[in-house]
Amino acid sequence: MFPQLGAPLGFFCSGGIFLLLSSRLTDDQFFRFGWRIPFLASALLVIVGLYVRLTITETPIFQEALTRSARVKLPMAVVFRDHAKTLALGTLIALATFVLFYLMTVFALAWGTSALGYSRQQFLLIQLFGILFFAVTIPISAVLADRFGRRRTLLLVTAAIGLFGFVLAPLMVAGTAGAVIMIAVGLSLMGLTYGPLGTALSELFPTTVRYTGSSLTFNLAGVFGASLAPYIATWLAKTHGLPYVGYYLTLAAALTFAGLLGARETKGQDLTS
Repeated sequence: MFPQLGAPLGFFCSGGIFLLLSSRLTDDQFFRFGWRIPFLASALLVIVGLYVRLTITETPIFQEALTRSARVKLPMAVVFRDHAKTLALGTLIALATFVLFYLMTVFALAWGTSALGYSRQQFLLIQLFGILFFAVTIPISAVLADRFGRRRTLLLVTAAIGLFGFVLAPLMVAGTAGAVIMIAVGLSLMGLTYGPLGTALSELFPTTVRYTGSSLTFNLAGVFGASLAPYIATWLAKTHGLPYVGYYLTLAAALTFAGLLGARETKGQDLTS
């Protein structure tokens, strides 16, 4: 689970670059070309990630599957054909994680600077502080998941995310201290759910389609959670008020909770099949 620390590290670096650009460029310069610089720089991380993926060794159980000639030719087709229910459950399990992260990052920054009067530099500093909590809670979640199980840990954290939805709006409008607490708590919960998530998703699938199955669940949850969350949240805040953004998070947590209830605990189970 510790490789998951790459997420807070990457966000900390990108947030730091945005903060630096915001202090050096005018708003007109930033919106014309400055915002593109962090995304272009991220190409270096893609190269590093590709190198890591190509050089990392396979797990013993996957090597065993290869020696038994158990590798399937079209793993994606097998996942959709034979593991559709597991795919749906895995997507639900990852949904709240993505919604929470993009509410705490993209939506919070946009709403804080447009509706609450923060400067971009002020809110970026708040978010960079919150990322420290994201990083610290990932190793904690690893210990909890190994001790109590992936499913039980995620159930407890998901319930906490659902409750957090009810206090998101009051904290966000409670001045700088409230915004700091909101971001710190939200990203702490993000770390607690993000840490066990990769293991929990991969262990839902048999060895022959584990990589494909977990990748599909993670990316489908990203489509329904990450890509839509900032737009839905902004529409809710403008149309119905900021509390409804919290209710949206609570709904996402309820869906994830339902997915977890439908899944099995994989800690200590035989995963070679």
